[in-house]
Amino acid sequence: MLETYVEVLHNILTVFVEMGGTILELFALLVMVKTGIQCLVKWLAGKKNSGHELAEGIALTLEFLLAAEVLHTVLAKQLSDLMVLGSLVILRGLMTLEIHLELRSEKEAEHGE
Repeated sequence: MLETYVEVLHNILTVFVEMGGTILELFALLVMVKTGIQCLVKWLAGKKNSGHELAEGIALTLEFLLAAEVLHTVLAKQLSDLMVLGSLVILRGLMTLEIHLELRSEKEAEHGE
């Protein structure tokens, strides 16, 4: 009897975690498409700072994807699954950090001029 309740709760948790991860990945996709279109329009119009906005959009996209990966760790059942998810989290975290550092140095260079 108790095992049935635990199984039902596990199935409910699985559905919510998968939905949450999918929603976060959808947000990441929407941010990237919106940012890409905006930057393309600005670039075609001859504005110079579209690369800066694109980098910010990529950073936000990576943060949404990172959050989705963290949710997916809840469902990992084997050590190999956790290792793959951990590797993705580390890579996306490093990419996000690199973009933030680059954006910061560009802002400091603009204020220094």
